Amino acid sequence: MITKERRYRSWEVVEGIDRGGPRAHLKNIGLLPEEMKKPFIGIVNTYSEMHPGHFHLNELVKYVKDGIYAAGGIPFEFGTIAICDGFSQANKGMCYVLPSREVIADSIEVMVEAQRFDGLVLVGGCDKIVPALLMAAARLDLPAIVVTGGPMLPGRYGGREWATYELKEAAGRLKCGLLTQEELEEMEDCLSPVAGSCAMMGTANTMSIVAEVLGMTLPGCATAHAVEGKKRRLAKASGYRIVELVNAGFKPSSILTREAFFNAIRVAMAVGGSTNCLLHIPAIAYELGIEITLDDFEKISSSTPYLAKIKPSGPYTLKDLEDAGGVPALMKELGPLLDGSQQTVSGLTIGQIAAAAKNKNPEVIRCISRAYSPQGSLAILKGNLAPRGSVVKQTAVMPSMLRHQGPARVFNSEEEANAAILGGYINPGDVIVIRYEGPKGGPGMREMLTATSYLVGMGLEDVALVTDGRFSGATRGPVVGHVSPEAACGGLIGLVEDGDQILIDIPGRKLELLVPEEEINRRRANWRPPRPKVNKGYLWRYIHLVSSADEGAILKI
Repeated sequence: MITKERRYRSWEVVEGIDRGGPRAHLKNIGLLPEEMKKPFIGIVNTYSEMHPGHFHLNELVKYVKDGIYAAGGIPFEFGTIAICDGFSQANKGMCYVLPSREVIADSIEVMVEAQRFDGLVLVGGCDKIVPALLMAAARLDLPAIVVTGGPMLPGRYGGREWATYELKEAAGRLKCGLLTQEELEEMEDCLSPVAGSCAMMGTANTMSIVAEVLGMTLPGCATAHAVEGKKRRLAKASGYRIVELVNAGFKPSSILTREAFFNAIRVAMAVGGSTNCLLHIPAIAYELGIEITLDDFEKISSSTPYLAKIKPSGPYTLKDLEDAGGVPALMKELGPLLDGSQQTVSGLTIGQIAAAAKNKNPEVIRCISRAYSPQGSLAILKGNLAPRGSVVKQTAVMPSMLRHQGPARVFNSEEEANAAILGGYINPGDVIVIRYEGPKGGPGMREMLTATSYLVGMGLEDVALVTDGRFSGATRGPVVGHVSPEAACGGLIGLVEDGDQILIDIPGRKLELLVPEEEINRRRANWRPPRPKVNKGYLWRYIHLVSSADEGAILKI
C-alpha cells in the first residue's frame, strides 16, 4: 500500500488496499511505486496531422513532459479534437466548428474528473481550441497552465510577406482576370510555409493573446512562433511551472477575475483582434459565473487606442509583433489603461511583466500618443435590426464606408450569396444580407469569410454585408456580423426584403432597417419559423441548447 500526504487528488486513484487495480495498471505502463507519490499532471494535446496549426504539438508536448519530470511530477498525455476552420469554409463542415468548442471543453472535463489529475497543461492552437482550453481550465478550477502552439511564419510571394487568408481574396482576383491560375497555384505553394496558426491577427492569435493577458500562459507565449526555440523553452518552462502551481494550491479562479477579462479585451482591441473574441471571452467568463456583455466590449473598445496594425487590418505580421516585443511590450504601451495588479501563472503581475518589457519597434507597436486611432478594433452596433447588438471590425473599414446606406440584397445562406457575388449580380452600394446562419439557424454560426474575401478580391469594396452569422478574424471591410436576435429566432433580419434600405452607421453605432413600423408588423404576422436544417446528431442537440451570439453562443440547459 502506498502511503503519502493526502495533498494530491490522485491519491483517490492509487492509495489504499482497494486500489490495487489502478496501481497494477500504472506499473504496467512503466511507473515505479515511488512515482505514484508524485503529482499526476494531465497534458491535453490537441495534435492533429491534418493541419499546420496542430501538426507540431507532439514535439512541444515532449518539452512539457521534460519540464514536468524535472520539477518532480508525472505527466500523462491525452488528446481531444481540433478542427481547422480553413478546411470548413463555405461548406457544411463549418456548421461544426463553433460547436466543437463545447465538445473540446466537455471532453477535457470528463477525462480530468474521471482520472483525478492534480494539474493540467493544455497545449493547443487555432480558433476554437484555445477558447475551449481556457473554458475547461476555468470550469475545472484545478492548477492549470496553457501553452499556445504559436503562429506560423508568414509566407513570401512576389517579394513580400503574405498570409493564407489572402488566397481567398486572390480567388476573387482570378475571377476578375486580375490573376492567372498559374499565379494562384504558385501562391498556394508559398503562403503556408511551416507549422503554426495562420500568420495574421485572426481568431487563433487573438485568443492566444487573450490567454496570455488573462495570465494563463507564461509571458511571451502568444507570439512565440511555432518553429522557434523560444516556443520549446516556454513549453518546458510551463511543464516545470505546473508542478509548482499544484504544490502551491493554485486555482485559475484566483486570477481569472472580471478585471483580468477587461484587461484581455483591452489588449485585443489595441491589436485589432478578431470579432470572434465576442463569442469566446464571454463563454470563458461564464464558466466562472462572470457576465461579460457586448456593452462591456463597446465601453472598453471605445476607450482603447489602436496601437498595432497586424494583418489583415494592416501591413505587419505576427512575426513583426513578436520581434517588437510581443504582448508584454504592447501592455507596456497601454500602461495605466490596464489593471497592473492582476496576477498570472508566472507568479508575476501584469504590471510587473509590462514594466520589464521593451518596445523594440515603436512603429509596429505604437505609443498612445501616436495611436492609429483613439478607438479599438471592434464596434458594437445596435438598432431595430440588431436590438441586442452586432459587431464590426471598424479598424478594417475604409473611411468612406464607415457610414453607408444602400439597398438590401437578401440571401438565406452563404452559398446563395457566394453564387451571386461570383456571378456578377451584386451592384456597387448594395448591402448583402445573409441570414439563417446564426447559432441556431446555421446551425453553428458559420463564418462568412468566403463571401467577404470575394468582395475584396473582386474590388467590391463599396458593398456592405450584414449577417447573423460570424466572420473569420481574417475578414476586412464594411461587414457586420453576430446580428442578434438571429433570423431563426424571429429577429428582424429574417423580415428584410430585397430593395429595403439599410443604414450602417459605425461612428453612430447604428444598424437600422429603414422600413415603416406598420410594414414590419405586417411582415412579422406572416413570418413562420423555418424548419431546422438538421434533425439528428450533435447539431440537433446543439440547436436546442445554444444561446444567442450576444451571450457567447454558450450551451444552456
